[in-house]
Amino acid sequence: MLLSEVWELYKTDKQLEGYSPHTLKSYELQNNLFIRYQGNIPIADVTYQMIKSYLAEAAKTLKPASISFRMKYFRSLWRYAIDEGLISENPASRLRDPKQPRRIPKDMDPEQIEMLRMACETPLENALLETFFASGCRIGEVYQANKNIVNWSERTMTIIGKGDKERTVFFDVRCAIWLKRYLNDRDDTNMALFVTERRYKTEGNQPRRMSKDQMRWVLNRIAKRAGIENVYPHRLRHSFAMHMLRNGAPLEVIQQFMGHADISTTRIYSDYNTEMQKELYRKYF
Repeated sequence: MLLSEVWELYKTDKQLEGYSPHTLKSYELQNNLFIRYQGNIPIADVTYQMIKSYLAEAAKTLKPASISFRMKYFRSLWRYAIDEGLISENPASRLRDPKQPRRIPKDMDPEQIEMLRMACETPLENALLETFFASGCRIGEVYQANKNIVNWSERTMTIIGKGDKERTVFFDVRCAIWLKRYLNDRDDTNMALFVTERRYKTEGNQPRRMSKDQMRWVLNRIAKRAGIENVYPHRLRHSFAMHMLRNGAPLEVIQQFMGHADISTTRIYSDYNTEMQKELYRKYF
């Protein structure tokens, strides 16, 4: 069976199992890239050396994290082919993730956050900034959010995180004030929590759901006024985690708020919180 045919079977089965559309779209891109490199050959003809050569070529221009993601595609598709009896041996099972450099989370201190707040000029800008910082959400989670997920009395939102996992995130009074003001100022019928500033004649003079790139652009617009470089949604997410850590929140609590499946992902924040390390040293030494 050809690679393209196996992919179609895999895609259909995983859609029925409830796999994330984003993950499937990403894997489909990887499948197409491998076919472009190796050709649309029978999956039984793919060897470990073929996969290894393909990844080695990609590693010349891609970071270890990107290579690791490509390996996930190979493992998932070839494991499926084994389970379905399409192949007898799994060459992808021998793949080992490349070592990745330990990255320091780039957060912002309270002064920078205040500078961003002061630079906001519209309810949209304030609401978007506060939502990212107060909730610690990923950009994809805010992008998918609809107005009806907000519980105003509890100041919570039920969002869909990685792996289509549902979780509750919280937001503070400041965020609630700006979100309400932003939503009250809107006169459209779009269900999205955040919509474009532009309206479209082809859609009845209605705005569209704000894309991820547009969210980044709005935050960058605020940052330029504030004179702060490299402001993006994930940096606000890092800032949320470090803000909670500095205020004494246990890692297990931060893990739940962040939606991390493994606490080792959360632990990176404590590893680089030098202020807390100094305090613990003074306390115990």
